Amino acid sequence: MITNDKGVIPLKHRVIEGLARLAWKNDVNEESKERLVRELSPGPKAVFRCCVYKEREILRRRIRLACNEDANPCRKSSNIIQVIDPACEECPISSYSVTDNCRLCLGKACQNSCHFGAITMTDQRAHIDPMKCKECGMCASACPYSAIAHLTRPCKKPCPVNAITYNENGLCVIDDERCIRCGQCVHSCPFGAISTKTNVLDVISAIQSDKEVYAMCAPATEGQFGKDISMSAIRTALKKLGFNDMVEVGLGGDMTAAYEALEWSEARKEGKKMTTSCCPAFIHLLQKHFPEQYKENMSETLSPMAAVSRYLKAIHPGCITVFIGPCMAKKSESQEMGIEGNADYVLSFGEFTSLLRSKDISLEPEVQPYQEASLWGKNFAGSGGVANAVMECMRERGEDTTDIKLRACSGGKECVTALTLLKIGKLPEDFIEGMACEGGCVGGPSKHKAENEIKKSRDSLLGEADTRKVLDNLKNYPMDQFSMMRTKKIAE
Repeated sequence: MITNDKGVIPLKHRVIEGLARLAWKNDVNEESKERLVRELSPGPKAVFRCCVYKEREILRRRIRLACNEDANPCRKSSNIIQVIDPACEECPISSYSVTDNCRLCLGKACQNSCHFGAITMTDQRAHIDPMKCKECGMCASACPYSAIAHLTRPCKKPCPVNAITYNENGLCVIDDERCIRCGQCVHSCPFGAISTKTNVLDVISAIQSDKEVYAMCAPATEGQFGKDISMSAIRTALKKLGFNDMVEVGLGGDMTAAYEALEWSEARKEGKKMTTSCCPAFIHLLQKHFPEQYKENMSETLSPMAAVSRYLKAIHPGCITVFIGPCMAKKSESQEMGIEGNADYVLSFGEFTSLLRSKDISLEPEVQPYQEASLWGKNFAGSGGVANAVMECMRERGEDTTDIKLRACSGGKECVTALTLLKIGKLPEDFIEGMACEGGCVGGPSKHKAENEIKKSRDSLLGEADTRKVLDNLKNYPMDQFSMMRTKKIAE
């Protein structure tokens, strides 16, 4: 799988694995952390950076994030996505730069169009002063030779809400109030300067405690580790790691679909449009950028992760729940959204595999069957899967859905477009399925393989699942013992 930070990912995982090995021995302290830094960057020559001193400082910041601490000890933030300042300094400061196409023409259209005095003429070409440039783009539009290039830094390019700016030193700054925690910027940075806090130490501490700890694997898990690694194989590995058991969150997909279908049916009678509530980045998008639509149009049903967590806490009071998946925004849902009974901790697939390596555990093929979700719940992982599951539940209750118009949004920019149409009253569809990642959760920023590899393996694994109905499946679970709404009322 090719990502902008492919060369950085192994280092990220080595930091987490090394810290986890220390945690299993109850040996995490300032001295052992510094030993880990020296093991990863022994010197005297640097491996990844210009000098060993910078390399080691970046590693110290990575260790802070792996300990669920702020990357910069002097800058507090509730955002799980953070910038490692020492790693963010190689990108060009100026968004507009003059190329070799510049002819130093007599007309000087670029200079004449600039209202800020940012452009001067040198012996060879025009020059743009980045300290004066306001990035209005007038010079690029005016140049008859198209000699002025607009460079969009890779971290900024995928952000659907323009949450990334730069300070006077050219360092990346994330606006926490605009950021929707989708994580698209993380793997876009070719210097690995953006990363997330992790719950690895918290999970190890929970496993070592006297509490029951349950893993919850996302529907997107199937196919991430190849066609031979089924949910049953992952469940076995998690038990070896020390978890009491594992539940597939596709079951939560069934739960969410069943209750969201009731909301959709009611909204349909009232002629009201609705949006789904599974993707936390989509929810952040609504809350922060479309607050009226958040209040009026968003489903009140829990996400599949929260649903399974509440289910486990209902049948195992006092237990700890840990979600594992490709989504960075799930960390935010767990830590920032304040949903009672939600997952206590969240691990990405990379953090999960680092945790396995820290105990020298491998994922091994297993023939023993394991299935708790219907195919509809399992398919929550792909774009359109949530809406299809909700429609299936409506049909299972005898409702005619042939006239319902759906809009499945795949990626943050599609979500913004759909919500803008909803806001101005020009959305032709009845319901919006919002997924901040292209292709749905299987395309999440922490996916383990390339999308085509995942799809091939996933199709093979899902082909072995039975075809149980959603509502029939839920009859096997105590749905009356916990609420499927964000409020505390007990589900009816």
